Amino acid sequence: MSDATTQRIGAEDVIRVHDDPGAIDGAAWDALLERQAQPTPFMRHRYLAALHDSGSAVPDTGWWPQFITLHRGDRLIAAAPAYLKQHSYGEYVFDWAWADAYQRHGLNYYPKLLVAVPFTPVPGSRLLAIDDPSRAQLASALRALAQEVDASSVHLLFHDQADGRAATAAGWLSRHGVQFHWTAPEVDPPRTFEALLATMQRDKRKKIQQERRKVAAAGIRFTVHEGEAIDPGLWDFFMRCYRLTYRAHHSSPYLTRDFFARMAATMAGHWVMFVARLGDEPIAVSLIAVDRASGQAFGRYWGCIESVPCLHFEACYYQPLQWCIENGLQRFEGGAQGEHKMARGLLPVGTCSSHWLAHPQFAQAVDDFLRRESRGIAAYVDELAEHSPFKARPAEDREPT
Repeated sequence: MSDATTQRIGAEDVIRVHDDPGAIDGAAWDALLERQAQPTPFMRHRYLAALHDSGSAVPDTGWWPQFITLHRGDRLIAAAPAYLKQHSYGEYVFDWAWADAYQRHGLNYYPKLLVAVPFTPVPGSRLLAIDDPSRAQLASALRALAQEVDASSVHLLFHDQADGRAATAAGWLSRHGVQFHWTAPEVDPPRTFEALLATMQRDKRKKIQQERRKVAAAGIRFTVHEGEAIDPGLWDFFMRCYRLTYRAHHSSPYLTRDFFARMAATMAGHWVMFVARLGDEPIAVSLIAVDRASGQAFGRYWGCIESVPCLHFEACYYQPLQWCIENGLQRFEGGAQGEHKMARGLLPVGTCSSHWLAHPQFAQAVDDFLRRESRGIAAYVDELAEHSPFKARPAEDREPT
């Protein structure tokens, strides 16, 4: 398949593959997204197009767009953001050991076909479809595309339950992971950060208070900038800090300055920036994405030009949590990994991905590995649950069992 050709399925349905997301009708894509169980801003057409148009997720960086769409007549009935990959960077579901095993047996693991939002480990809907049969057709089309381009495998990352059901029905393998999110309780949610602290165990509450006092005692104050109030100068400072964070980890940043310029121009309302200042000078910044319609916020990036004890916790967790609570948001996702987030009020939440491997023997070996890994993840989550930072709720407030 290629962008120049189509494949007809049945009397009315046609599959198309696009090497540029800009070739897809953005309004139709977004309308389809809004029908899904778990839409996020990162799956909006403007976000995905900005990744491509800014040079962030393009062939030169190892991301070959192969966006796949299913049409019934003139109507878009299913779609997914897919990429051919020659590496596994920027995915946050780690399969380097699988690639190494292929290599040791004289086989090519790359290219592989990836269905994901580049550089964005936020769970949500990936196989956009009007119904389950259309979603199943999309899963079949992805497998057919992988076989046609001689990809070793298909990987569907951070998907929702409907996607998982379609993948399982198609015989794909399931993989489980853990992230750490804060979710407001349905009963008596906190209205202030102090109210949140009051629900926590004494030692955790004291630790957070001590960390915040250290930052304040260092003379740090924060300014909060929402949407269009994030001016180009702030974006430039953010980009400086963003690059320094990657440099500190001996890596290169995934996203270009042009990507954030496009976000400011087309999706400004989805961003909130927290700027740490020493006197009048900015020294650190964190950036979160927000979806006010669903009441969710997503921790994304941070960086600093001057080290201050506990500043990372303040910028990345306490300031965003305080903002979420004060603005009535119900959920704050802290990003990939990091059980240290539990002490800051973020609890473990399961994530899922699904995988199809063309090689039967390797598929069996990976299936065996994933079964063992899944049991380990379940035990890990059970262990974490015993160390909740929150006080036990009174029996009358608990959900019935």
